[in-house]
Amino acid sequence: MQTGTLQDQKNLPVEQIAGYIPCRTKTLILLRGECIHVKQEDTDWLVYHLIPPGASTTSRDLIQSSGLDPSVIEESLARLERYCLIEQNGGKVRMLTFGESLVRNQMVYDKDLPFTIENGVIREKRE
Repeated sequence: MQTGTLQDQKNLPVEQIAGYIPCRTKTLILLRGECIHVKQEDTDWLVYHLIPPGASTTSRDLIQSSGLDPSVIEESLARLERYCLIEQNGGKVRMLTFGESLVRNQMVYDKDLPFTIENGVIREKRE
């Protein structure tokens, strides 16, 4: 098995790339730069898993590491933020913790909560 960067692996047969598992499914994206149309959920899954847990990154870094178009990344980040999985702030993107995600979902879907959170500040709801 060969390891290394994607650039190093470009000219290797698939069987020699680290992590290759022989199976009956077809590999859709082998090399960066191939144009394959996938579902939005698949794009979101890829982008979400490129965000380092416990740290923040930028959309530029995600574009570079995924090889996707900037518009695709921005659309995916917007969906992930709407699903309460990530937070975008000042050009930085970070994965929300389970607790943060839970509270944000409660705020969106539970209208009886007595508080709101705006820019990290917890405030009492005023009726």
